[in-house]
Amino acid sequence: MIEPTDPREPKPTIPPLHTIADSERQPPRVPWTAPPRPAPIRTRDDIPPGALAMMAVGGVLAVILVLSVGVPRLIDWYQHQDWAWATQWIATIADPVHAYLAAHTAGLPLSASSAFVIWLGVGAVSLVLAWVTGAFGARLTWTAHGICTAAMVFDASPAAGRPVATALAVLAWTIGSLFTLRGLSLRPLIHLHNHNHPPAR
Repeated sequence: MIEPTDPREPKPTIPPLHTIADSERQPPRVPWTAPPRPAPIRTRDDIPPGALAMMAVGGVLAVILVLSVGVPRLIDWYQHQDWAWATQWIATIADPVHAYLAAHTAGLPLSASSAFVIWLGVGAVSLVLAWVTGAFGARLTWTAHGICTAAMVFDASPAAGRPVATALAVLAWTIGSLFTLRGLSLRPLIHLHNHNHPPAR
């Protein structure tokens, strides 16, 4: 066999696609041969002032239209709806929790009403913090709150309706998790560093 005289240039490392987040998948590029990527559009520099003024006027008109037409219709629709299902759903979860706390706080310095307020406060605060900040501690607290709630509902609900009550508690927690656990992925995050350098010219 004849050995090549020119050394082969190393090819850039292309990580497998299953290790890259869906929002970050891009075709492989060679930095020293590929054309540069277009710069992002800057609002003040790349868009004419007249277009910006028209966009601002359109936005103001859209807000006025929503406030004058959409809000009254929304209020009218809200007043003609039967919201008994929502209050019944809340009672299906809250009443067993309060009964469980009343039965298991006997002899404690903490009353059942105070424990119920703490349960409500921890759930609301962890929901807001996990949604706004995405902090691990807030998400962990929200998860523990949901598990404890489902366990208390299962224990204190009537035997005949126990499966339905527990399922409704879990469903309510999963609806809240749409906001608190947003962006959470179970895919492993793998950082790949490409140490290839452009060939010497």
